[in-house]
Amino acid sequence: MVRAGLTTDRVVVAAADLADGTGFDKVTISALARGFGVKDASLYSHVKNLDDLRTRVALLAAEEFIDRIEAAVAGRAGKDALVAFADAYRTFALEHPGRYAATQYRVDPAIVAEAPAYHRTLRTTSAMLRAYGLTEPDLTDAVRLLRSTFHGFTTLEADGGFEAPRPVQTSWERAVEALHFLLSNWARATGEA
Repeated sequence: MVRAGLTTDRVVVAAADLADGTGFDKVTISALARGFGVKDASLYSHVKNLDDLRTRVALLAAEEFIDRIEAAVAGRAGKDALVAFADAYRTFALEHPGRYAATQYRVDPAIVAEAPAYHRTLRTTSAMLRAYGLTEPDLTDAVRLLRSTFHGFTTLEADGGFEAPRPVQTSWERAVEALHFLLSNWARATGEA
C-alpha cells in the first residue's frame, strides 16, 4: 500500500534536498525512506531503483540549474551575459551542492535526448557564445572551456581549496574577465583571423 501523501515528485524533491544536505553520493533508497518514516518498499511505488531515483534528481537539478541561468542572462549579451551566466552557475553550485553534483551524474543518453532541461542548457549556452561570433567547431570548444573552468573553480571553492588570503571573489572575477578576453579574441587566438 502506498503511503498517503507520497508522490514521485515529492520523493524526488526530498532526494534532492537530502543530496544538498548530505551529498549526492549519500542519497539512497534507505536514507530517503528513513526521512519519510516509511519502509524502503514504500518508495518502490514511485521509483524503480537507486539509478532511477538519482536520474530523476539529476533531471530536476538540471531544470532548476537552467532556470537560474536563463533568468540571469535574460536580456543580456556579450560580457554582461557571460558574467551573469558564470555567477548564476557558481551561486547554484555553492548553494545546492547535492543538486549541482546531480547535474554531473551520467544519465542515459536516451533520457537526455528527451529532457527539455538539457536542450535549454545547450541553447542558452550556445546563444551566449554566439554573441562572441563563435560557430562550430569553436562553439563546442568554448562550451567545454567554460564548463571545465566553472566546474573546476566551484568544486575547488566548495571543497575549501582556496586558502590564499586573496579574496576568492576577486579570483572569480579575474577568471571570468580572462574568459571574456579569450572569447572576444578567439579567432585571433586560434589563428583564424
